[in-house]
Amino acid sequence: MKFYYSPGACSIGIHFLLEELAVPYEAVRIAIKDGEQFKPDYVGLNPKSKVPALARDDGSVLTEFAAIAHWLAYSFPEKGLAPSGLENGVRAIEIMDYAVATIHMQGFSRLFRPAKFAPSEADHAWVQDMGREIVTKAFGVVSESFGDNRFILGDRLSMADSSLFYVLFWALDRQKLDLPRNVADYYARLRDRPSSRKVFHDEGIVFA
Repeated sequence: MKFYYSPGACSIGIHFLLEELAVPYEAVRIAIKDGEQFKPDYVGLNPKSKVPALARDDGSVLTEFAAIAHWLAYSFPEKGLAPSGLENGVRAIEIMDYAVATIHMQGFSRLFRPAKFAPSEADHAWVQDMGREIVTKAFGVVSESFGDNRFILGDRLSMADSSLFYVLFWALDRQKLDLPRNVADYYARLRDRPSSRKVFHDEGIVFA
């Protein structure tokens, strides 16, 4: 498999999942800041010009976070990251969709790229405030559904945790947001895993 990522982007969640699975893969760096996602070689692989993307051994390519996470977890059931039963499977999709579609696309997109939502620079602070409000409210929802669980679906890590891993990395390590204690403690547990430390090292992410 070839895994296409950009350092610190949402693809870091799939990177984390791959390390947790401990399966062979080749990581291919796509520098979004340098516009590499628009170069012909990558567009030929993924016309969406974004990360993550996963080129499978049969030559086919998967895109979109939840699809990649789902395929990886269920392709290696012996690793225990595929939720057991219909209810847990549905809940995993639910949290991944919420992380990507709401926390990331509605919240962090406004925080990181306010110009996409308001062409006037005078409005950018207002857009970012709205994004921060969306993110904060969303993690309040996550906190209530989380309870005292060690992981989002209970006591066992699953594919669903990979989506929260990346949005919490943005929230706590990048934006230094004040989040509910149970959510912050959960991220601290994820961040302390050997897989996380390897991913941060491999992506060149250094913490002060």
